[in-house]
Amino acid sequence: MTRKTTTIISEPILVLIGPTAIGKTALSITMAQRYSCEVVSVDSMQVYRYMDVGTAKPSDAEREGIPHHLIDIINPDEQYNSARFIDDALAAIEKITASGNIPLLTGGTGLYLKALTEGLFELEGIENNDVRVTLEKRLQAEGREALYQELLRIDPASAKRIHVNDTQRLVRALDIYHSTGKTWSEHFNDQNEPYVSFKNFFQLGLTCDREILRNRVEQRTLSMFDNGLVEETEKLLEMGYNKKLPSMQAIGYRHANNYIAGDWDREETVNMLIRDTKRYAKRQMTWFSKNDTIQWFDRTDHYGIQQVTDSWLSSLK
Repeated sequence: MTRKTTTIISEPILVLIGPTAIGKTALSITMAQRYSCEVVSVDSMQVYRYMDVGTAKPSDAEREGIPHHLIDIINPDEQYNSARFIDDALAAIEKITASGNIPLLTGGTGLYLKALTEGLFELEGIENNDVRVTLEKRLQAEGREALYQELLRIDPASAKRIHVNDTQRLVRALDIYHSTGKTWSEHFNDQNEPYVSFKNFFQLGLTCDREILRNRVEQRTLSMFDNGLVEETEKLLEMGYNKKLPSMQAIGYRHANNYIAGDWDREETVNMLIRDTKRYAKRQMTWFSKNDTIQWFDRTDHYGIQQVTDSWLSSLK
């Protein structure tokens, strides 16, 4: 059943998006200080407690006293999805605007932002348990690569946004297709009306030269190892969080798990993490490039971002 728009939010909402490692955190703090903002994280991994290094979560010092929402709200063995994000984000936005501040949504999970602004596609109850069991058996017998190649053939759009190692979403995408005869992408295109309509929603995006972003990814990866990514993952395992959990299969943590298990040495782990993070950043930019409401700026053009934001906020008065 299609949901109808029920709420119109007239208060100004600022959005700062971009690929991983481009510098969103530092700029978001600057913007929050200038425009009396509170930050709402749009990041599918920063919601998890105890997962700080691998998610590049801003520290208390880096936040500089700016309230941050949707960070450290669930445990690593809990599930989080677009529906939960919508509920949590709207609650945070309502709280922030009630206090007289401006919500600043920032992060790199484009699917969450799209669900919030354009609507949530509902797939609850359409998957077939028998199909899922068969797919799980195939996964064990044939391996993830075989299932990924099948998804690539039948639903290339979904395959582009699902990593081959993300077996949970891989199996779900195939389950949806075999249960309904329609791909996940087709269901996505038939999505529902948004829960809310944002009257004043201003989206800014950060970009930069590809080589610069590659270098920043490499620097961040090395920094993660120096700052305890492996030790953080070991602690999570000691706390009882299984390495097969979706959160523990995310970029960074699955690499650390391979290192801990002795499957990769340090050099191979670092190289694989750099490679996969670069690929992830590319997928993010591909996703965001489809949104023609984003105004793009070079990551260093803070003055340009300030100018256009000042102008936009002034126009609302």
